[in-house]
Amino acid sequence: MVERFLQQVEFTSYEDIVRNFKIKVPENFNFAYDVVDVIATETPDKTAMVWCDEKGNEAVFNFGQMKYYSDKAANFFRSVGIKKGDPVMLILKRRYEFWFCILALHKIGAICIPATHMLTKKDLVYRNNAADVKMIVCVNEPEVIKHVEDSEAESPTLKYKVLVGGSKEGWIDFNKEMENSPAEFTKPSGSEYTTNDDISLLYFTSGTTGMPKMVQHNFTYPLGHILTAKYWQNVQDGGLHLTVADTGWAKAMWGKLYGQWICGSAVFVYDYDKFVPSDLLNVISKHGVTTFCAPPTIYRFFIKEDLTKYDLSKLKYCVVAGEPLNPEVYNQFYKATGIKLMEAYGQTELTVVLGTFPWMEPKPGSMGKPAPGYEVDLVDEDGNSVDIGEEGQIVIRTDKLKPAGMFGGYYRDEALTKKVWNNDVYYTGDIAWRDEDGYFWFVGRADDVIKSSGYRIGPFEVESALLEHPAVLECAITAVPDPIRGQIVKATVVLTKNYKPSDALVKELQEHVKTVTAPYKYPRIIEFVDELPKTISGKIRRVEIRERDK
Repeated sequence: MVERFLQQVEFTSYEDIVRNFKIKVPENFNFAYDVVDVIATETPDKTAMVWCDEKGNEAVFNFGQMKYYSDKAANFFRSVGIKKGDPVMLILKRRYEFWFCILALHKIGAICIPATHMLTKKDLVYRNNAADVKMIVCVNEPEVIKHVEDSEAESPTLKYKVLVGGSKEGWIDFNKEMENSPAEFTKPSGSEYTTNDDISLLYFTSGTTGMPKMVQHNFTYPLGHILTAKYWQNVQDGGLHLTVADTGWAKAMWGKLYGQWICGSAVFVYDYDKFVPSDLLNVISKHGVTTFCAPPTIYRFFIKEDLTKYDLSKLKYCVVAGEPLNPEVYNQFYKATGIKLMEAYGQTELTVVLGTFPWMEPKPGSMGKPAPGYEVDLVDEDGNSVDIGEEGQIVIRTDKLKPAGMFGGYYRDEALTKKVWNNDVYYTGDIAWRDEDGYFWFVGRADDVIKSSGYRIGPFEVESALLEHPAVLECAITAVPDPIRGQIVKATVVLTKNYKPSDALVKELQEHVKTVTAPYKYPRIIEFVDELPKTISGKIRRVEIRERDK
């Protein structure tokens, strides 16, 4: 399948892929028809998904079944009046019905809005009105149902509420409708068929600052994730790939659907409410996961486990993204498994921008080198390119080429789009520096960089230093206003099981940082907490810590 969309599939080096990687974008590409239905026709028994949950339930779906169920779902959506361009929100956690629904919405040409189950009434009202949501499809969980119902009175465009896995007055029973819907779906024609420029996905960003933005992607977006799956995650035809992600955030599109199926790999889905490291390791072992992607937090917990207790013999390749990887985590995982963690960097607005690709030797803590198709630069506050070793904001230059999978702008917000993407330069808001080998190193969000007594201090370096101490499980570095220094460094720390907060431990951690990195970077304030505030995607909300310290 993948060879149908690439001019060249196999590469011998990083330089080779940068020179010769080119996606062939078909006219009016639609992932549901041109990938899923084609595979279903040619090899219907090929495994598409292996699913299980924490209660012991299991299911396996082949591509023939994915076509069957997505056709039935498309007929259901069409029967109640969902048509091309209608926004439909999916709050389905890791239920396998999410895949039936998103494929069905693609077939109709409706706009899919994946959302997290953690949204409150306020969150839903904002999203419903910002995007004119017409239908919400959600899991049968009392808390989720309540927030949806509470939002309804203030959401004038919301016409249909659909419940998956149960029935309730005022709600459409998804499972019942699926039973009654025809199995053959008639493909739309004429103006009702999708074009490459139509909006297929709207993502509300996790919002580490301010109100969430609506990131719009068109129907060519899945093709951008060929690079993600084949050349970063290194998925294998006939393999089984697990990306740890809830379907409510963009990482699910990176690792649970598009690129993996185009490249022939089945996706593994583990549906759970509470992350328990041993449980996740057990299902990886039991089901024979071959490639794995997760944020650094998951690996931090893994290395605290006795990994010799699990059969990881089928696990061949592991990657990491979401936040920078601390070298200590890389080293411990490599020591335990012999697998080198390959890091990458991207955003909801983009695909893989910087990555450690199979032909590259990883530098622990580095994001890697620019992905093929992306012209990446680092610029100062005046927009001038910076030299090797100097810090600058990561930007994407789009004057010669817009990368496949790059967003089309912020939905209904032209001013915000122009603010971050003007004169053919897209500003990511992230600060990094580049070494003499061309590897990029993350410093922090532009808002997170600390300026203390004339020094610029990136939080990641201090966090990495702290994580080398056995007492530290997780930490977040933020700035605290100071009348003399302008700002001082604060560490908010989650301790490992064998340590308890004390003044002596504060001093020990401060001295540790002074020996690992430049002494001026040490945290003058250390606060111990049970957990760090995070977005649903697992990113630490440093803004929340800063707001508490004002």
